[in-house]
Formats: sequence, C-alpha cells, structure tokens
Amino acid sequence: MATMTSTQSQPQVKREGNISDSFASLSGGNRAPLPERFLELKKSLAAGHEDQIVASWKRLLAQLKQENKILAKEGSKVVPSLEFSNLEKDLTRLRSEIKMKGVAVIRGVIPENEARAYKDDIEEYGTSESVRGAVKTDERLALLKPRKFHLIITDSYICRSYGGSVERWEKNGYGLGGVYDKVFEGSWEEYDPWDASTRASAVMDNYNGLGASSMFRMFQGWLSMSNAKGFEGTLLVNPLLQLSTAYYLLRPFFRPVKESKDLSTEEYLAADNWVFAGSGMTSELQAFLQGATPGTGQELNAVLHPHLELDTSMVHMPEVKPGDFVVWHCDTIHAVDKIHNGQSDSSVLYIPICPVTEKNAKYLVRQRNAFLAGTPGPDFPGGEGESKHVNRPTVSYLQSHANSQGLRAFGFEKLVTVESDGPGALRVLKKANEILGF
Repeated sequence: MATMTSTQSQPQVKREGNISDSFASLSGGNRAPLPERFLELKKSLAAGHEDQIVASWKRLLAQLKQENKILAKEGSKVVPSLEFSNLEKDLTRLRSEIKMKGVAVIRGVIPENEARAYKDDIEEYGTSESVRGAVKTDERLALLKPRKFHLIITDSYICRSYGGSVERWEKNGYGLGGVYDKVFEGSWEEYDPWDASTRASAVMDNYNGLGASSMFRMFQGWLSMSNAKGFEGTLLVNPLLQLSTAYYLLRPFFRPVKESKDLSTEEYLAADNWVFAGSGMTSELQAFLQGATPGTGQELNAVLHPHLELDTSMVHMPEVKPGDFVVWHCDTIHAVDKIHNGQSDSSVLYIPICPVTEKNAKYLVRQRNAFLAGTPGPDFPGGEGESKHVNRPTVSYLQSHANSQGLRAFGFEKLVTVESDGPGALRVLKKANEILGF
C-alpha cells in the first residue's frame, strides 16, 4: 500500500479483469491497512471543527433512527414513480420527493415490445460471430428526454460502476470541488447533493481502479428489458440520500465505546455509545475509512455502518416492466438483490446520466476511440473487448441507426446549443466541441 499513488494526471488503459476486481470484498485478497497519510488526511478534515462534527453526528443518528423506521414499514412505496407520458407534470409534482429520496422510476420510456427486442439483439450479438437485426428506431430519443443531458457513456450489460471510494475524503479527489465540505464542517444539513457545480472538477478515480468511474455521472440509470420485482434480481436502494451520504462520510471519525457483542442493538447504536475517535487528535484516529480501499468501489455493510440498518433500509425498486427507466443519484447506496425467485432473468441496460463538462468531453474522446477500436470503454477493465468480433458496430452502422441527437451524445457530431442555455452552458459547450474536434 505504501507504493500506491494517484494516477489522475494521465489516463491509463486498464488491465483486463471482471466485476470482482471492482470491490475489495470480492477480489479474493484481504483489505490492507491504509497508508499513514490517510490518518493525516482525516485529522486535517476535522481540524478546527471537531465539536461541530460531534454535534452533527448526534443529530444525524437521531434523524437516521427516525427515517429508518419509516423505511422498514413502507419499503418500496417510498420510491417516486413517474409516467413518461406525463413527465413534465409528474416532475413538477414529485420534484421535492425525488430530491429527498434520490431515486425514481419513469414508466413507459420505451414501448414494452421494443425494450424486449433490445435484449434479444444483445443476446444474439453476444453469442454469434455475425451480428444482424439491431432495432432501428426513433424511440431511442425517448431515453434522452427524461435525462435532459447531452452525453452517453457506454457500460457493460449488467455491470455497475462507482464513483471511487477513498477519493470522497481526499483533497485531490472530491475535495477539488469541495463536494462534501459542509459535511466535514459539521453542517451536513447544509450539504446539497444536487449541486452539480461542485462535482464538475472532482476526481473520482485517483487509482485507475477497474470499474471506477472517471466520467461524471449525476445519475446512475438503467432501462429494464424484462419484468422484475423484489426478490427477482432487481435493484435495492437506500432512499435517504443526504442522510446516508453524510453517515458514511462521517463514520470514520467515530468509534463505539462498547462493542455490539456486549450490548443490545439499541444500546449499541445509541449516540452516547459513540465517541469522536480522534479526541486530542491522537493516533487513536486510525487511518481507516470504513468500506473504502484505493482502486475499488465504496462498500457498505451492517458491521461497518450499523446505524444505516441496511437490512431494512435497503428497499427494492418497485416492480418494473420492459421499457421502464430507473434512476438513482450518484451517491445513492445501492445493491443487486441477492435472491432471485423469478421465473426469468432480470436484464437491464445501464444508461448513466452524464452532463456536458470539460472532463466528460475528454472522456468521450477516449470512449469514441475505444469504440472505433472495438475495445472496452475507458472506465472498464481493458483487453481486446469486441475488437475481433465479426460485424461489430461501426461509425457507418451508427449513422444508419441513430439520428443527430444520438450521434452527438456519442461524440460523433457537434454538440448544439438550445435557446435556454445561459453563458456558462455556452462556454462549456464551446470547450467540449473543441475537445471533441468540432
């Protein structure tokens, strides 16, 4: 670990791997202690406002306890659901709820039969050396409407990508944009998860991790290609966006006075059983960031993050049909159901939501080059990918199947302005087009 350094200055092609390489708990190795510099980092984050952090922790635990009870009772019913056919009105009606929960389901974005056809096409492509019959459709435009952003990032068939782990605390990570400053100052209530301006300059992949995200995704999202509900391999989320984020960021600064084996659950979780781990800024504040290991995704579990009560606060997404679109904030805690009692598979297309930024435009150039070469996207494990696949999609294929809006999203046409764009948006679009070569 002592030799681990940041790789943010120069993008690198990632080695071959699979989803297990994205998480320390799946990689087969032990979670090694973090270097001493992370202890110094934690001290510097807390310096000068230790009392405020302690007070904010107590407020946070009280609020979590209250909200967790509601989640345990309500389950999937707390997830906002919108109709694509009534999108604008539903967004207006549910805006505050979506901002609080950080998740939503948009019904009927793509006709059901068409969404099912996507799955058939992908299965054919994945099992055949000769690819034919991809759906040529204007309905793909519907996917761009609820996103209202310009860029597309390619993703694996059923593979998740995460916004780093230790980078959330690092000053040369999320600290570059001051994303979580309010949380570390002891004012988590003032932290705005929706302030995208702080995230544009943040670095989420300082260690070239397999599956780590270097492209800024305001939302993660997927389009369902099958029917799925709870306990059928669907998504689970923690719909307490601000609270859960503040908790896993502050958790490394606190320790229990007595361990869980010596107390009841209620006594163990009680605020008076938890103390600031760095009183007097001594070495007691360990170089440990619960669930975070450089180069892998942030992990959460009941042992490391007990106050989240993940066994009951992780709720299934409501039942979805082919063509329904699910979105969740980039900080939202999420997982794939461990249980699949359904009669068929649960298949989705991951379609994250990526705004136009200078960093994202640079990524799009790299992704465009990877597409032309038939190799995996820059954020994913490397290797030959589809470079030797017969009849893999080409630019001419894209041009015959996508309209200008789709080609712009993929970096093959110049981005255009709209009447509502302000001076800032115009500057970003101009810079992005220069980066893209237009």
